[in-house]
Amino acid sequence: MPKPNKHVLVCVQGRPEGHPRGSCQAAGCAPVWQAFSDAFAARKLWEQGLQLTNTGCLGPCPTGPSVLVYPEGFMYAHVTPGDVEEIIDKHLLGDEPVERLKAPAEVW
Repeated sequence: MPKPNKHVLVCVQGRPEGHPRGSCQAAGCAPVWQAFSDAFAARKLWEQGLQLTNTGCLGPCPTGPSVLVYPEGFMYAHVTPGDVEEIIDKHLLGDEPVERLKAPAEVW
């Protein structure tokens, strides 16, 4: 596999209800993951040098669903399925992070 131009990590961490840290799963990460997965397939983004991976905890649980993009190391917070196309178009393809979704400095 060639080195990707950008790698998107979508947190799908789940924890038991009432866990003090919460989780991206409790915050609704499943539809976010599905939106990225569907978009990558429909738009053939793997062929454009992009990579998509679901992952365990990325750290900032209270601001989930969390999405992390490398090589920039840009963390998105409170991502919804409706945000996915904007992240793809602006950041992954246009090299301009979506500032309104940037994780707060205190968590990333």
